Amino acid sequence: MDILRRGVLTFGLIAALGLGPQFVRAEPASIVVASTTSTEQSGLFGHILPLFKQKTGIEVKVVALGTGQALDVARRGDADVVLVHDRPAEEKFLAEGFAKARHDVMYNDFVLIGPKDDPAGVKGLDVLGAFRKLAAAKAPFVSRGDRSGTHNAELRLWKNAGVDLAAVRGDWYRDVGQGMGPALNTASASDAYLLADRGTWLSFKNRGDLTILVEGDKRLFNQYGVMLVNPEKHPTVKVKEGQAFVDWLISKDGQNAIAAYKIGGEQLFFPNAQGS
Repeated sequence: MDILRRGVLTFGLIAALGLGPQFVRAEPASIVVASTTSTEQSGLFGHILPLFKQKTGIEVKVVALGTGQALDVARRGDADVVLVHDRPAEEKFLAEGFAKARHDVMYNDFVLIGPKDDPAGVKGLDVLGAFRKLAAAKAPFVSRGDRSGTHNAELRLWKNAGVDLAAVRGDWYRDVGQGMGPALNTASASDAYLLADRGTWLSFKNRGDLTILVEGDKRLFNQYGVMLVNPEKHPTVKVKEGQAFVDWLISKDGQNAIAAYKIGGEQLFFPNAQGS
């Protein structure tokens, strides 16, 4: 009997006996997390996800987009969990029934970045005063323009500063429609101002002449939340594995992993899950 024929008969015997599954390597459990570019580009996921997989065996596949786009991915049923940072958008997602619960995970803050010589003279001002000065000077400003948490925070700051952006925007205001990293690269290349999350800024290498000019204002607080996508909306949601990820993030182990992530000795995110 030749080798090929022996192999065919052996496979047929295995199938007839119902033993096939024992000889097939099972795919590792995995989930899809729709999240922000800041959690990806800051390097946080690269730090915490191997720890989660080591503990649970569950692999996490990240779709990194602006918060608005990440929530849309989840609305379509293409993600099991969302980890984002725009509380009004998250509350709307909940109200629409796409999740049943939301949990605080961590926070950091936004910073206003600009050229070291600060031609608009915003250094040291509160953030609303700085935005008014930027608009009055028509100083080059880069906006993410991608419906992200950072973009929405920027739009709220213009509004709270009393600036009608639609009326005053011109060539000085550049809407790039991309993530935090590309927006920072654009600002660096054009000596422009922009609003950034501190985590991505700390991990950003191509700073050129850019520096932090405004920080510490309570209006720059940046909270992140996590939600399991509602399986009643999308039965394909991996509830067990997705909930395991949510539970780990807000547990002591997950919170400690977040706190331990640092660049140059500086902590990027500060865990604040309730009861962790």
